[in-house]
Amino acid sequence: MTPIGFLGLLFLLLALYCGIDPFKHSAISEFPDFESYKVDLPPWELVPTDRDKDNLLQKSEIKFLNQVQGPESMAFDPLGRGPYTGVADGRVLFWDGQNWKDFAYTSSNRSEICNPKPSPQSYLPNEHICGRPLGLRFDKNTGDLYIADAYLGLFKVGPEGGLATPLVTEVDGVPLRFTNDLDIDDEGNIYFTDSSSKFQRRNFMQLVFSSENSGRLLKYNLYTKETAVLVRNLQFPNGVSLSKDGSFLVFCEGCPGRFACFYMYSNIAVLDLHVL
Repeated sequence: MTPIGFLGLLFLLLALYCGIDPFKHSAISEFPDFESYKVDLPPWELVPTDRDKDNLLQKSEIKFLNQVQGPESMAFDPLGRGPYTGVADGRVLFWDGQNWKDFAYTSSNRSEICNPKPSPQSYLPNEHICGRPLGLRFDKNTGDLYIADAYLGLFKVGPEGGLATPLVTEVDGVPLRFTNDLDIDDEGNIYFTDSSSKFQRRNFMQLVFSSENSGRLLKYNLYTKETAVLVRNLQFPNGVSLSKDGSFLVFCEGCPGRFACFYMYSNIAVLDLHVL
């Protein structure tokens, strides 16, 4: 066999191996119903070209290096103490000025399987048991901390910390499978994202590959205990931030790489505010 023929045969065998995937090495092998979705991207000329010319991010000071595993959202309480952050083993930690201390957790089923491990990736198989707090926001009036747990839903814990109380675990009969981030206004409304109703956090790469559009922007009212869907059919919605005057909020969609704006008083979402 000539060298070219050998390379051709090798390429054919490799293609067959990738197509058949006999040893289930593919990232989507455990998802037989996996489907990819179109991502609508803007024309290249509309992509913003503004950059940080002074490279300020590179000049930032690195804090708490190697002290916490997988820190996510950070928050400061109404007295300015903190930061508080959710970490890979399912706890919410509090910096008291000298040390990190346990503050809260979302799962009542924690056990030795949630104990510290060598790397953040080591916690992935048990995140649904230990909890995985992502978004954090304090109510500046009550001192209560609201937590978006990726697997368990929306939670609240008082200023003293401890086991958080679940507030929302499903909306319109659809379970929260990837609760991500949140923000709270002065009227007791919590705005939060559910990144996907199909993929959980430990399968976020499959969500990225798929770009499926089951994500939602949601609103929970603390007084009526009701939850409403503000925007549907989002592709990996993530961070949420209210404007200073509370007239709109900005959230991001990971797959299209864009920030979107939701205007409170008109209930209108503009989904192409900025493209990353």
